Amino acid sequence: MYRYDEFDEALVRERVAQFSEQVQRRLNGELSEDEFKPLRLMNGLYLQLHAYMFRIAVPYGTLSSNQLHKLAHVARTYDKGYGHVTTRQNMQFNWPRLEDAPAILSELADAHLHAIQTSGNCIRNTTADQYAGVAADEIADPRHYCEIIRQWSTLHPEFSFLPRKFKIAVTGAEEDRAALRTHDIGLRMRRNEEGNPGFEVMVGGGLGRTPVVGVTIRDFLPEEHLLSYLEAILRVYNQLGRRDNIHKARIKILVQSVGREEFARMVEEEWAHLRDGYLTLPQEELDAIARYFAPPPYETLEDTPPELELWQSTSPGFGAWMNENVAAHKQPGYAIVNVSLKPEGGVPGDITAKQMEVVADLAERYSFSEVRATHEQNLVLPYVRKLDLMAVWQELQQAGLATANIGLISDMICCPGLDYCNLANARSIPVAQEISERFADLSRQRDIGPLKIKMSGCINACGHHHVGHIGILGVDKKGQEYYQITLGGSAENETTLGNIIGPAFSADEVGDAMETIVETYLTIREEGESFLETYRRVGQQPFKETLYAAH
Repeated sequence: MYRYDEFDEALVRERVAQFSEQVQRRLNGELSEDEFKPLRLMNGLYLQLHAYMFRIAVPYGTLSSNQLHKLAHVARTYDKGYGHVTTRQNMQFNWPRLEDAPAILSELADAHLHAIQTSGNCIRNTTADQYAGVAADEIADPRHYCEIIRQWSTLHPEFSFLPRKFKIAVTGAEEDRAALRTHDIGLRMRRNEEGNPGFEVMVGGGLGRTPVVGVTIRDFLPEEHLLSYLEAILRVYNQLGRRDNIHKARIKILVQSVGREEFARMVEEEWAHLRDGYLTLPQEELDAIARYFAPPPYETLEDTPPELELWQSTSPGFGAWMNENVAAHKQPGYAIVNVSLKPEGGVPGDITAKQMEVVADLAERYSFSEVRATHEQNLVLPYVRKLDLMAVWQELQQAGLATANIGLISDMICCPGLDYCNLANARSIPVAQEISERFADLSRQRDIGPLKIKMSGCINACGHHHVGHIGILGVDKKGQEYYQITLGGSAENETTLGNIIGPAFSADEVGDAMETIVETYLTIREEGESFLETYRRVGQQPFKETLYAAH
């Protein structure tokens, strides 16, 4: 993984010093809250419903074990003993004190962590496939391109005050695990006929008040032109994106208003001024960054050790965990371990300081000291020997981190909602907890099969409800909390937005509504058909009939 050089180190330290002075001026009363707001947002510090909230950047979701240990220390020392993994692969702390902010950033800097560009109208932290570099279906490793984007976009003087926040996602695999078409820019790695790496470029995706699926504006962009083409897109957006209406300011509105062909034409015209210029990536620089992401010192191992089959046959719990939480690895004898942060009745994405330390220790011993955060609010150990899987499972189980539910109904995405967020209209966490408890039976979850519930406490869609197979949106109706349900959304390869099924439900009714939807699916599904496949075959009518007949 990438390690800071002297320039990274100096930049982060300078930023800590600047913000420490700004915090002190606020504490002394020299700055009003209005004057302080843009300064704190530039350093990832929000003011939420009850307290400040710190959002820590996790570049492309990759953490070292030392960094996770440091996050555990921050959670225990400066917060309430836990952190929250976000849908942008970052870590949030919900209860820091303002006077502790400089110390927190200073301690994070010791571990090469920061909060730069985790808020504000700038290019946010680039997200990526959490299996990057190890996925069996990978075309090419996207991580060094993510790092190049990070270096280019950090404190970019031209793009520090965009019309709105700007999000980029990258994947190098066949399967989209980064929700590319829900981002302002999605980059899918391709190889051309000569075998050279490049990107399909998608723009104009996004959720929130106006959900839009991104469109492809270039089928293949050679890798050396990555930054010049991104800069061309950003320049067009920076010049023409609306600044008069915050709800119309995202690039998706611009792309929708001018159309895909015209937007692509404008980008190509702008790119003509940049192509082959100073932003062209030299091969030696690409190679230098790629060396930071060289494969670890893998052992030569048998891909199907007999011990594994024995463990699976004699331990049903281990077998279930293997089936649901362990993914195929490109290196024989190794596996990818998904660490579920969705225990029965838990808060999706929350992890205690003790659990962070357990995962960090496991990474040190079994995963070349590396951990990944996922946009579905889980963690990943990317380099586990198959012979170590039993030991890893046992330790995760003792820590409450071995729930075998990845991709199943209780593996929900959920925003913090009205329990924390001052933008929310409804409490999403208690609803998620009730659904988790209703469907706690893992054998029933496996019978239901792949099913993604995604829930947001307001229209801003931090919980990605528009692209949930079942989406739940908290809405306010004359001071009462209600929950609107959508069906058929997906952030996978064939990205689709869900359709609103009908009138919203009260908090007390949501659990029963989930039961009705699931039972309807189980009744009408065909052999081997997933929930999404069934919905796409039959549409919403069967679900609508049972849902509203039952309520």
